[in-house]
Amino acid sequence: MDIVVDSTGLKVYGNGEWHARKHRANKRRTWRKLHLAIDARSHDIMGAELSMVNVSDGEALTDLIRPLRRNIDRVKGDGAYDTRSCYEEVAAKIAIMLGPPRDNAQYWEEGHPRNNAVFMMHQIGLTQWKVNSGYHLRSLAETAMYRFKQLMGDKPKSRRFNSQHTETMIKVKAINKMNGLGMPKYQQQS
Repeated sequence: MDIVVDSTGLKVYGNGEWHARKHRANKRRTWRKLHLAIDARSHDIMGAELSMVNVSDGEALTDLIRPLRRNIDRVKGDGAYDTRSCYEEVAAKIAIMLGPPRDNAQYWEEGHPRNNAVFMMHQIGLTQWKVNSGYHLRSLAETAMYRFKQLMGDKPKSRRFNSQHTETMIKVKAINKMNGLGMPKYQQQS
């Protein structure tokens, strides 16, 4: 199973955009981060976590993949997951971490799996590395975020964090139930 991971922001209470624009008031920008782990084949949400805004994507990766009981082949994420702790967590699941190294990426210790990506990026460039490595599947995480926000809204109704977490997990279950009913099938027109 290939897993793609990403995060997005969910708006929380505060003055709305209309109020801020009309009264030129400072808007209190409070939000939460929704972290998702998506099965690349079925598009199901395999792991979800709601966190405060100060939790990085890399920190949330543990909560997304550690509870999974299935065998994972690859975990694909953006540059936010290019950390040693992410590589260690994925390696503990006996899987391969696939993410673009940062622009100023240096080699890690001898034999580290990330070194291959850094080498290829220096040799053929980031764009070609993405094509060769199959990184484009990571866009499924972006699609899942879009689907979540379109179907369930981009802000929780609850005010307290624990209630927001529960509400978000219920929405994740509902999305998976809808996926089980059937995903749209696309055909290329000739």
